Amino acid sequence: MKKKPKASALKSPKNRKAVAAKAGVAKATALARPAIPPPRRGVMTDDGNAENRRLKAQLVKALARIDQLQAAADTDFLLEIPNRRGFERELRRAISYIQRYHAGGALIVLDVDRLKPINDNFGHAAGDQVLKAIVTVLSGQIRSSDVIGRLGGDEFAILLWNLSETDAHAKAAALEADIDRLSFEFAGRTVVTGASAGVAILGPHSDIALALAEADRAMYLRKAQRRHENSLAGMDRR
Repeated sequence: MKKKPKASALKSPKNRKAVAAKAGVAKATALARPAIPPPRRGVMTDDGNAENRRLKAQLVKALARIDQLQAAADTDFLLEIPNRRGFERELRRAISYIQRYHAGGALIVLDVDRLKPINDNFGHAAGDQVLKAIVTVLSGQIRSSDVIGRLGGDEFAILLWNLSETDAHAKAAALEADIDRLSFEFAGRTVVTGASAGVAILGPHSDIALALAEADRAMYLRKAQRRHENSLAGMDRR
């Protein structure tokens, strides 16, 4: 006996009514929902633009303040030249440039004679006057591209560009001679000072720590030599 084919579920009157009812509910729900427009890109309200400008202005002020603090941290407040940190940063940049472009330069480390006795006998204001006068002398002997820094206390450093070893030693001797000619009047007494300078030549294989150490050693050798020369001449410059 042949089996009768099953009627499709959708052909059933009951099922057709159920499907129609669901479709009607869905359509009614969709019609009842409020229409939401799609977001518009790149459009900002006046309030949003004002807030954006305010934040940008705050950022500019913050960056300017950071630059000011950075400059203060790298500057000697008394002499208005780079301190050790600032000078070492400039020296590091210079050595990187020299290594990249095979340029040349020289580093002079200079130590002031007799600053401690001046401070002890006449006060630190007198010592400050001596230091300022020495910076004036150094500034008059270098180019705008060169850099003077105070490494600390009575020790200075000078970064000089494109000098031969002979010229660097001649420059160090000229700086010593100019500082030797300085004289000061404190409490009715005439006081003289001096300086001893050591040189290190900068090249493609230079290193900041080694260059400073080399110039420092040369400075102490020069100081010992000057002390010997001055003792023979009956002078006491230490």
